[in-house]
Amino acid sequence: MTGPGTATAPPSRGGRWIRHWDPENETFWKETGEKVARRNLFFSVLSEHIGFSIWTLWSVLVLFMGPEYGLTPADKFMLTSMVTLVGAVVRVPYTFAVAIFGGRNWTIISASLLLIPTVAAFAVMEPGTSFSTFLLVGLLAGIGGGNFASSMTNINAFFPLRKKGWALGLNAGGGNIGVPVIQLAALAIIGASGGPRVLLGIYIPLIVLAAVLAAVFMDNLENVKNDTGAAKDAARDAHTWIMSVLYIGTFGSFIGYSFAFGQVLQNQFGRTPLQAAYVTFLGPLLGSLIRPVGGWLADRYGGARISLWNYVGMGAATAVLIGASMQKSLSLFTGAFVVLFVLSGLGNGSTFKMIPGIFQNKALAKGLQGEEAAAYGRRLSGASMGLIGAVGALGGVGINLAFRQSFLSYGSGTGAFVAFLAFYAVCFLVTWAVYLRRTAPRVPVTTTTSETKPQLTYAEV
Repeated sequence: MTGPGTATAPPSRGGRWIRHWDPENETFWKETGEKVARRNLFFSVLSEHIGFSIWTLWSVLVLFMGPEYGLTPADKFMLTSMVTLVGAVVRVPYTFAVAIFGGRNWTIISASLLLIPTVAAFAVMEPGTSFSTFLLVGLLAGIGGGNFASSMTNINAFFPLRKKGWALGLNAGGGNIGVPVIQLAALAIIGASGGPRVLLGIYIPLIVLAAVLAAVFMDNLENVKNDTGAAKDAARDAHTWIMSVLYIGTFGSFIGYSFAFGQVLQNQFGRTPLQAAYVTFLGPLLGSLIRPVGGWLADRYGGARISLWNYVGMGAATAVLIGASMQKSLSLFTGAFVVLFVLSGLGNGSTFKMIPGIFQNKALAKGLQGEEAAAYGRRLSGASMGLIGAVGALGGVGINLAFRQSFLSYGSGTGAFVAFLAFYAVCFLVTWAVYLRRTAPRVPVTTTTSETKPQLTYAEV
């Protein structure tokens, strides 16, 4: 028998299931847990990274699809909108799949499923294929968007509370970088006069490799249970939906612009696929790399404050984009768009870091203290993250549909940028009114205590 302060190798049964997992135990973590957790993190990031690449695959493929494919700009924006939609919706079931199948098992399954859209795209990617066929195959690629949710849920269970921010930040950033990586791969292939099937042919063996490595090196945790009650409680909480709106403004912008940037350059400024590919990867790359910085700034100054001023910056960059679009200034347009990508990544970090603080404050407002308050905060924040991530990704759908309508109505993206500017103004006002305004409504207190401590401000979250 081992005491609470001792550490042993995690006992497991067939299929690499770990029965005992206690990362909060310092001895267990240092002697056993950290090595296992880091190993699972690495291979989870690999699978999620490829999932993001496959999800955003069609943002690249449409650059290859010239007049011979017979698709209008509106068709291409509709295609990328539907891919984004599927990726947002599947995040909800993917959030709970880890508890049903196990983290290792679901990583194998979810990675293997990426073969379906990739092989299907390889089969149909040629002139003469109907738009409806492209749309159906594109919808399949949306499953890559779900890998983020299951990967975050899985890695969250492996790490102690004091390490979760670092681990989840690395996990999210490593996944997001899948967007610029596939765009860079497309740039190299287009530059070498290769076709879209070359790109797809590269990713098919990488998907197989990710699934095999997950099977060999990852583990399942038996103590991960599916708490449907937490999901219901999170869905009933107004802050889940308020933060969903704010995350639409940041992650919705990131993923929406990732799909649309190259198409806007082609349709509005007449760039060739190679010319568009030269710059489309830069924004998603910088936006991915800066996401942990947004979280660090939120730790230091408060996520609400960083998010508030970040929306100001996003609004200013969008205003510049409107001017550049009307003046047809390619250099100014491209520079402002890259800045907007960077700010969306910064905001991704700051808004997501707000979530645990909000529910921790709610626990304190209920009169909970110590570990009881921490457990309440972890339970609801963990459940809400899946919902917030799914709704936030829907912003990408709105962005692509807005561009589609703008090009149909005005022949440019200017109308869409005006709509985005208005939405960022809404995000600014919501952040200020709910989380920073001193006279904002207090969290309802159900206890009989007369203390004034529950009258908490959210400014520090």
